[in-house]
Amino acid sequence: MWVAITGFGYLMTIMKKSRLLLFIFMLVFMQPSGTSGGRILVFPLDGSHWINMKVLIKELHARGHEITVVRPSDSWYISEKSPLYKSVTLPCSGGFEENFEKFLSEQLEVRLEKNSTSVWSRLWTHIQMERVLINQFSHFHKKLSEVIVHMFEDEKLMQSFYDAKYDMVLTDPGIGGGAMLARRLHVPLVFNVRWTIQGEAHFLIAPSPLAYVPFTATEMTDKMTFPQRVKNVLSYFAGMYTLSCITEPAYKPLVRRYFGPDVDYSTFFLDADIWLMRNDFVFEFPRPTMPNIVYMGGFQCKPSNPLPADLEEFVQSSGDHGVIIMTLGTLVSKLPQKISEEIAAAFGQLPQKVIWRYTGQKPASLENNTLLVNWLPQNDLLGHPKTKVFVTHGGTNGVQEAIYHGVPVVGLPLFFDQPDNLSRIRAKGAAVIVDIAMLNRQIFKEALETVLYNSSSRENMQRLSRLHRDQPMPPLDRAVFWIEHVMRHKGARHLQTQSHKMSWFVYNCVDVIAALVAVVLAAAFLCISTVRSAWSMICNGRKVKRE
Repeated sequence: MWVAITGFGYLMTIMKKSRLLLFIFMLVFMQPSGTSGGRILVFPLDGSHWINMKVLIKELHARGHEITVVRPSDSWYISEKSPLYKSVTLPCSGGFEENFEKFLSEQLEVRLEKNSTSVWSRLWTHIQMERVLINQFSHFHKKLSEVIVHMFEDEKLMQSFYDAKYDMVLTDPGIGGGAMLARRLHVPLVFNVRWTIQGEAHFLIAPSPLAYVPFTATEMTDKMTFPQRVKNVLSYFAGMYTLSCITEPAYKPLVRRYFGPDVDYSTFFLDADIWLMRNDFVFEFPRPTMPNIVYMGGFQCKPSNPLPADLEEFVQSSGDHGVIIMTLGTLVSKLPQKISEEIAAAFGQLPQKVIWRYTGQKPASLENNTLLVNWLPQNDLLGHPKTKVFVTHGGTNGVQEAIYHGVPVVGLPLFFDQPDNLSRIRAKGAAVIVDIAMLNRQIFKEALETVLYNSSSRENMQRLSRLHRDQPMPPLDRAVFWIEHVMRHKGARHLQTQSHKMSWFVYNCVDVIAALVAVVLAAAFLCISTVRSAWSMICNGRKVKRE
């Protein structure tokens, strides 16, 4: 009897477990698909910006989304064939590589001509660099406008875009084509952004009080003196005017041609559903923001992998002194020989080992402690415990990786946002900046020693690293969540402000202020008139009495 009962109990237990397993399987396989299999059209910006875009594409592909990338035939970084996406190659030239290399060489040449610290010398250098920037970027956007025309005029191609029924367009607003394409296809728009064709993204979409929000390229902090605030205001108006001169001639005619004469081309960019911002408030100074700005600073950062055996052996040979790594990004792999000689000589006077990504002529002053390489695993070296200093040009990716791994910085800013990026890290006590035009072996050596032997630099950067890592979810996961959010809900209009649809006098309540002032003046006038009338009546009454 007992055996029978026991057997029956065992059978019932098995049946309960089976039902539980069946229930679990049903939950797994009956989950709603959500955004699984979403279709995303990507209109990227070439060069280093593509490196960031590719990180997002890789993660979206891993989550089951179908990616299509639009590229010109002469694309520099964007491959035509990839396991991550299928490409649409436009049979026209974007001119990115040719234009960019010319721009870099001219900017560097102008920057190195500066041989004085005087105000007039700095002003002249700034004017010359602005001239180069305006000329080259005007040409760049003109070439891109030709790409857009070619795309829109290809009826077969545009019909294929309509037929694909994309869920959204993901683009870099550093160029205008992606926003126009999204409007043309009537699909939601998501930006992978820090810079737009009209400057730093915050200045377009969020309130930006110039009293404590430094404008681009001013290299100031959120604590400004009166002269600095004057400079900030003047820089803002001059900068916005310059950007409009660069971009409006390229894009305004296209908007009139394809969308009508009454359409404001700036609304194409301001109407984006989500702005995925490639920074955060560990790096940025506190400032007003908007609900549809999603911060994903450091989204490309990841734990380091083991180094190749030969590189690991070199690093370990540094002993307790540690290693310095130097790279000026993917775009600048060599410098003028005179500068290279000074850098190599400074490295040679230090006990640390140095790994330097450099493809130019080998400096004669190079010592045995310095290893020249054509390429280096930047993230893996920054994550190595023996890495003491990172010498960088100050690109966004490099700065974010230095923060992630807690490695202090010696900065050699060259152009674009690099001086601003490094000035923010310097303001937080984790970087020393060297003007490359003033660089010699003594100045460079002193900068390196300051970061190497002043413990506050490493401590400050490690504090930034702890702040960056202390988040409820990884930045890449947050970015992908909001991309999928847009696809699930066919946009994110509930997060968009109406401010950009207002005229400046409505936005600043000039009409309200004028109306209130008019009411106050009318009330004051009425009161004064009443008092005068009453006083006049009293005076007249007294006069009649006396008579």
